[in-house]
Amino acid sequence: MNPVLFIREKREGGKHREEDLKAFLLGYLKDEVPDYQVAAWLMAAFLRGLDREETLWLTETMAYSGKVLDLSGLPHPVDKHSSGGVGDKVSLVVGPILAASGCTFAKMSGRGLAHTGGTIDKLESVPGWRGEMTEAEFLERARRVGLVIAAQSPDLAPLDGKLYALRDVTATVESIPLIASSIMSKKLAAGARSIVLDVKVGKGAFMKTLEEARLLARTMVEIGQGAGRRVKALLTSMEAPLGRAVGNAIEVREAILALRGEGPEDLVGVALRLAEEALRLEGLDPSLARKALESGAALEKFAAFLKAQGGDPRVVEDFSLLPLGEELPLLCQEAGVVREVDAYRVGLAVLALGGGRRKKGEAIDHGVGVYLLKKPGDRVAKGEALALLYHRGRGVEEALDHLRQAFVLGETASPLPLVLEAVG
Repeated sequence: MNPVLFIREKREGGKHREEDLKAFLLGYLKDEVPDYQVAAWLMAAFLRGLDREETLWLTETMAYSGKVLDLSGLPHPVDKHSSGGVGDKVSLVVGPILAASGCTFAKMSGRGLAHTGGTIDKLESVPGWRGEMTEAEFLERARRVGLVIAAQSPDLAPLDGKLYALRDVTATVESIPLIASSIMSKKLAAGARSIVLDVKVGKGAFMKTLEEARLLARTMVEIGQGAGRRVKALLTSMEAPLGRAVGNAIEVREAILALRGEGPEDLVGVALRLAEEALRLEGLDPSLARKALESGAALEKFAAFLKAQGGDPRVVEDFSLLPLGEELPLLCQEAGVVREVDAYRVGLAVLALGGGRRKKGEAIDHGVGVYLLKKPGDRVAKGEALALLYHRGRGVEEALDHLRQAFVLGETASPLPLVLEAVG
């Protein structure tokens, strides 16, 4: 395999051979192919595209570039991925529901960046909880509890991490085949047999249009099925934040309320639908999901999961263990009906307060956030509170400015349906 000829082949719109693609990429992992040649190839792939087979070969090469977890001995191993949104605490609800329904929910999760929160960040607001663990600990907790969520291991799909860092500085991030292969390489390496994908669409998502989201979903489903996994994707709306809470500790609180049967309808609806799809993939009765939620079994499973990972399980009863910042209301300047709550603007408000990262590795404040008192379709009077800000004095004016712009009032509202389409 000659790297120059390989790059030229893609530059001219040709199709790679599987062995050449693997040799080139694994050569980069071993530092035998320099990053400037890989950067040139990434730009050629970005501009010329990768076909279905090339995308699968890329994904599998990344997936098997490091450790691959074996969950085959565990009952009904399932995983779930979200493409990222504002107020997206769905994993904290879906995981316990599936574990209480007889599945093994074993998930590797990341930390948040920019306006979207990460599952690990949210869970770290629970006193004592930790996401770092060995492979043996991960598998033991998966077997004993049926629910484990770990911080992304650098041993899993290391080629993906190396390629993503290069994509980040070469303007080659926004490519559907490259995005899909990056996501699915980690899902394949994590070992689940069935995978449900929550592809967010709208202002608060990375995919702004239905067409983009549909293409990403279809590509990921094709990769998963090509690799012998059972995969289903749902396209869900992210025009407005999901639920009412956006932040870290405040989202954990809302997830617990959902598991108690007291959560917002949109959050519970999306979580149940994803859980039902996962159960169908595993050949189980989808009605088990609602039973697990309504019986309290999912809440019990969440408490057991927290305890198994060092967290204080009393948070499911005592929210004072999730300390929040000082409360400040955003008051409405005129009467009307909330037509829109821009999810992106709400995410930027939380970022301004210190609840998110502007660059990787930054520390965050788990106790800041936004609680939406009004959502699209709600009527509001002049002087009534639209939202509550939880802050510690940092970025308050910037956050308030973002929130004021997030709320758009009118005479009527027609909120979008939450689940827009299913793929797979």
